[in-house]
Amino acid sequence: MTLSKTIPENQPVQQDDPETEALRQWVERLGPKKAAQILERAALERDLKPYQAELILMQNYLEKTKRRMIIVFEGRDASGKGGTIRRVSRYMNEKHYRVVALGKPTDAQRTQWFFQRYVEQFPRGGEVVLFDRSWYNRAMVEPVFGFCTPEEYKTFIKGVVGFERDLVRQGTIIVKLYFSVTKEEQAYRFERRKNDPLRQWKLSEVDLQAQERWDDFTNQKYEMLKRTHSNHAPWTVIRSNDKNAARLNAIRTILNSVPYDRGNQELDFVPDHQIVISGAREVEQMEAERIRRGKFIG
Repeated sequence: MTLSKTIPENQPVQQDDPETEALRQWVERLGPKKAAQILERAALERDLKPYQAELILMQNYLEKTKRRMIIVFEGRDASGKGGTIRRVSRYMNEKHYRVVALGKPTDAQRTQWFFQRYVEQFPRGGEVVLFDRSWYNRAMVEPVFGFCTPEEYKTFIKGVVGFERDLVRQGTIIVKLYFSVTKEEQAYRFERRKNDPLRQWKLSEVDLQAQERWDDFTNQKYEMLKRTHSNHAPWTVIRSNDKNAARLNAIRTILNSVPYDRGNQELDFVPDHQIVISGAREVEQMEAERIRRGKFIG
């Protein structure tokens, strides 16, 4: 039967249903470009959901075995750490994870053992703690801005590898992620923060100096990766110019660090080698760039 024979003669063709009409008006209101961006973002968020479901299974394993897990999120300002943390934790059981973002130390904390205020936030058995910046502030931000002395920096660098080795030896799973963004992309994201009232709160005085001190941060990144990447607590570098790819591959890296029973065997758990790179390999590439160009890039 043809379509023409299903419609009585002289009867008008049925108009769009209410949902289609509402969608059309929505596109007209936003404009085709903006609407396409929103729909693409929604599709990318849907792509994350199977992996977020795996994170719940990972949590169940940790709770059952009473294993402790620490995930460290480091990187330059506006490199995508916060957005990734939100995607990692979005569907997790709130009883068994915490996000920790410590502010400036108090006067009393300044007199304590440096690691003490971080240790106080460490996970109990069966818990995941996500550090939005961590003790590695002493390797990056503090020396660049003079918030620690050269001697304090040297003491940290000498001690942190052994500190993490003890944690791993005692059963804690440590995942260290460094989000790497280009100078141009960081500048673009800062500009968005300046002009968007919903993002302006993210812009701090330290952020405003990040571009001026780009090379200083690059030098500190190199030293940190070179001296604190280890077999027991390696660094994983996430190329984060593409936020969605960075989030997906960060989740894959986290899932691959825990020996839980996977729920969806059809998922691709292999990180994209163009997005995810080991800390040791990043050091090699930075050294090669220095030889070719006379300075570190990125």
